[in-house]
Amino acid sequence: MPALLYALTSAACFGGALVVTQAGLRHATPLWGAAISIAFTVALWWPLAAFVVDWSEWRAGALVVFALVGLFYPAVVMMLTYESNRVLGPTLTGTASSTTPVFAVASSMLLLGERPALTVALGGLIIVAGLATLSMKAPMRVAPGWYLLLPLSGAVLRGLAQSLIKLGLMTWPSPFTAALITYTISAGVVWSAASRSATDASRLTAKSVLWFACVAALNGTAVLLMCCALQHGNVGVVSPIVATYPLFTMVFSAFFLKREELTPRAILAAALTVAGVVAVARG
Repeated sequence: MPALLYALTSAACFGGALVVTQAGLRHATPLWGAAISIAFTVALWWPLAAFVVDWSEWRAGALVVFALVGLFYPAVVMMLTYESNRVLGPTLTGTASSTTPVFAVASSMLLLGERPALTVALGGLIIVAGLATLSMKAPMRVAPGWYLLLPLSGAVLRGLAQSLIKLGLMTWPSPFTAALITYTISAGVVWSAASRSATDASRLTAKSVLWFACVAALNGTAVLLMCCALQHGNVGVVSPIVATYPLFTMVFSAFFLKREELTPRAILAAALTVAGVVAVARG
């Protein structure tokens, strides 16, 4: 039960962060938005680490695993998602990204030896179907070609990150440390990429910094809660629940931005996703 609650709250924070990001992107490019967001989180977390982390219990193996994850999550996954949205659009990007639980479960079976119960596996597939239904809005006008590798690579890396974080937590059960190290390494990655587009920094305003500071609070909390969920539960249970964040984005957008309509397709997607969550919870 703690894993389910942490995972659901993480999904809600991820969903809320996407809504706030839409406002922030009016004042900054996606890359610089990600750079600001990750930097704010790191700047806030390191002072807190003195009170939260017991460094005397550190484990070198866990630190290496967390640092390895930070090389691609969340920074590289963010950049792949942004580029996929640019060249393929949100529909195909969202559909491909909804396969994350499949890759998470596959990697957990290889790395952790997890064997999800039939109910959990079925629930995860139902959630993927619901998220794919939610993303599909219109038929493709052109074949995606190799660009489809962009969102699929993001899904693979996101799923692998969850399994690796779980692996590190088995050695050093400190969710805060896991989130802190991954974000710190990712901050270096994303700022290195952002520095190559320094001209885009001229678009930054006080409003953009404020919006992405809010994104940082939501995304950082979401990642921390996901790590807490992984400490308490298997990847096969946590990953499908965290992946429901587009459903929260839809609900928040409908209430706060007035941009979403509860169409029959959206209602069907929500029903499938909720049914999948119930199946995973019962498993």
